[in-house]
Amino acid sequence: MKDHKITSSCDILPSWKMVKKTLLLHHYGLRSDSSKYNYYSCRGIYVGKKHLWLQKHIKTIVVVLGLLGCLFLIDSFYISFFEFENPQPTTSSNNSSAFLQVKDSNIHVKQSPIQMYDRLLNMAGSALTEKEFKQEPSNLWAEPYQQASLWKPCADKNVKHNPGNIVKSNGYISVSANGGLNQQRVAICNAVAVASLLNATLVMPKFLYSNVWKDPSQFGDIYQEDYFMNILKDDIRIVKELPPNMKSKDSNAVGSQITDADLPKEATSADYIKIVLPILLKNGFVHFLGYGNRLGFDPLPFDIQRLRCKCNFHALKFAQKIQQAGSLLIKRIRKYSTPPSMLDTQLLGKFIEKKESHEYARGTTKYLALHLRFEIDMVAYSLCEFGGGENERKELQAYRESHFPLLLQRLKNSTFISAADLRKLGRCPLTPEEAGLVLAGLGFKRSTYIYLASSQIYGGTSRMDPFTRLYPNVITKENLLTPTELAPFKKFSSQLAALDFIACASADVFAMTDSGSQLSSLVSGLRTYYGSGHAPTLRPNKKRLSSILSENGTIGWNNFKDRIKKMIQEAQKLGTKGYGKSIYRHPRCQECMCKLH
Repeated sequence: MKDHKITSSCDILPSWKMVKKTLLLHHYGLRSDSSKYNYYSCRGIYVGKKHLWLQKHIKTIVVVLGLLGCLFLIDSFYISFFEFENPQPTTSSNNSSAFLQVKDSNIHVKQSPIQMYDRLLNMAGSALTEKEFKQEPSNLWAEPYQQASLWKPCADKNVKHNPGNIVKSNGYISVSANGGLNQQRVAICNAVAVASLLNATLVMPKFLYSNVWKDPSQFGDIYQEDYFMNILKDDIRIVKELPPNMKSKDSNAVGSQITDADLPKEATSADYIKIVLPILLKNGFVHFLGYGNRLGFDPLPFDIQRLRCKCNFHALKFAQKIQQAGSLLIKRIRKYSTPPSMLDTQLLGKFIEKKESHEYARGTTKYLALHLRFEIDMVAYSLCEFGGGENERKELQAYRESHFPLLLQRLKNSTFISAADLRKLGRCPLTPEEAGLVLAGLGFKRSTYIYLASSQIYGGTSRMDPFTRLYPNVITKENLLTPTELAPFKKFSSQLAALDFIACASADVFAMTDSGSQLSSLVSGLRTYYGSGHAPTLRPNKKRLSSILSENGTIGWNNFKDRIKKMIQEAQKLGTKGYGKSIYRHPRCQECMCKLH
């Protein structure tokens, strides 16, 4: 009788522990000699040649397997430790690092990693490795406010009793808006409201050229002009240009020019009627120069407030070339086709993929968008310190002297506040390292795809290193779109910002590090308005976070996680708009949304 060759089950199907370890090593880019690992794993498990022997020594095999399991846990710890200390760069982090640079070439970019919370980072790295094969919390990608889904968009409903029958105009209002994309958006909506309040004809808003933004874009380069005029036609008159007889006049010379200095910061409807209306009636036109956020939120007539909402959430649609590029961004981030949401429809228009419902892939890929405000200007203006030592202090002081001389002048006549006290008060921008620790504390897995908006990070890769070691799958518009696809936007900062706006608003979760920024405010408001309760936003309380992080030397990881989750959840409990709050950020109010009963 011929001997039959006994094929080891190791040759047919590797053990789950071997597969798990191999996947882990492959996922984090660690080198291993897989052939040797397979040989020794098989040799330690399958030493017999007969099935009878297996039955006879089953207890021994169980003991050996138990020992191997213990060794695997110990080995996983060492993998976690060495992976965090000496990670192999991933394709994603390599691609994105080229774009995480400082804008000012005179500022020295440090090459060695800069971090402030070594102990917490090590604990976070170990925790992320341990949970990579575990299921995420079910509420991690959900909005906790229970009544959120009861609020529906309805600001596009007309409130006038005689739409289209606007009484005779009191004159023309022209606006030259300053700032970047988001400041300009606020100025446009405020101008629409003021035109209605004063019964004036609005001239299509113009954008001032800024030496900071260096973007010559005008309204039609960013938004759809005809769509804007059509949506608002029953509310106000809008024309593209002033009449020739008024266009030739010098608004300043005839006394029709109004700047922010002429209006209170939180100007009411009464202020506009008292200050602006007499000039409008006298000269037939008013020019708001450098117009920005000069219209308060309360008290304001219901129909004026609703019109602001209608302008922001319905009338302002991005130009089609921006929508087209934005649709490519979303498609490449998600990596599969999904049914379009209300947010997608508003942001991308006709460029959404339209398929039959059965054609959409049932994938589970999600992404988090992070607006990381750690640019050189914000870092320098904060007067904080970020662990970079004397070199950092000199760099930031040199930047202040060059860019913020008025700030330095004011500091000479004000009470001194130390950098440490500023941090305790929550006045310091969050570093990438701190943002990464918050996400880890909340429970987001290491494999989470994170879209990084505003990618000009102060300190470049040296600052991003602690973050990308925790979350290597960092993506930006620069490595999702080809150079050819990005070329039409390269010299236009506001149009590039519009792409970030789209990616942040469409994200499964949007995380901000500075609740005071206009982008974060407008994006979170749009997600509230169109999200149907399924578009969560994460807002860290910087003062509370500073207190938690100050315990870096003693706090345990479980305690850290609990306090981070509580901090974020309390910020998410805010349901409806409070008095004086921005309707752009908090649209859950009767003027903007309707609540179902």
